[in-house]
Amino acid sequence: MSAPSKLQNWSADQYVKFISQRNRPLNDLISQIPPLPNQEKPRIHDLGCGPGNSTSALLQAYPDSRITAMDSSSDMLIKARKALGGEDGVEVMEGDLETYEPGPETALLFSNAVFHWLRRETRIPTMIRLLENLRSGGVLAIQVPDNYTEPSHTLMRETALIPGRPWSKYFENSHVGELGNERRPDLDPIEGPEELHDALIPYCQDLNIWRTTYMHVLDGPRDIVEWVRGTGLLPFLNCMEGEEEVKKEFLKEYEKALGKQYKPLMDGRVMLGYPRLFLVAVRK
Repeated sequence: MSAPSKLQNWSADQYVKFISQRNRPLNDLISQIPPLPNQEKPRIHDLGCGPGNSTSALLQAYPDSRITAMDSSSDMLIKARKALGGEDGVEVMEGDLETYEPGPETALLFSNAVFHWLRRETRIPTMIRLLENLRSGGVLAIQVPDNYTEPSHTLMRETALIPGRPWSKYFENSHVGELGNERRPDLDPIEGPEELHDALIPYCQDLNIWRTTYMHVLDGPRDIVEWVRGTGLLPFLNCMEGEEEVKKEFLKEYEKALGKQYKPLMDGRVMLGYPRLFLVAVRK
């Protein structure tokens, strides 16, 4: 798998299990978007619309806008069409972030939790390409998980590499954790704020970058598994495609490792720290 963005087996139902928590960062991102270029009906593209929750939030913020909701997952698009089918001014379509052409009339390119699926060599070039196509004053607004070094994600890699387990053979040649190998299942770390600033500022009249860690209180380690099962854990599970019993053993071991790292709170629940990086760029 050369690009994690070309994922199979996306499950919209799995993704929406924690939809209220997932909506917090997208609403925080919307709140920081500056006034859009003067248009009667601003043209907005929701890049990676998922099950439609981000598009719905954009409609609330910009009720007179024309929105294209784009995603590469057929399962997500089915859910999005069901959620958005009755909304005026909304088009739902399949597309690929790396090749998508939104058009020069665009006022806002919005991307909630999508760019982290791209490999490093294509992530910033894709941002630049999208920025270059914006009109002056157009906005590129992005939010991505920034959790490569968090226990929730380091334990994915460590669990995959345990020798002598039912799942071990599926990861022997997968290059887990080898950042120079694009075939590995784990996602690339997100570029730091300084690197993003220096790459994008030549195209921007304003650039706002910040990082927030959300502290999600969940019932236990199993809920952490369920949270990441619909996102960062998915490429690992795809390596064991068709081997449901092996997946169960892998998830059992991963949950056990999470239980050692995420200690119970006073009420018996656990706290999942989830860092996210935000970027709002205004085109020159």
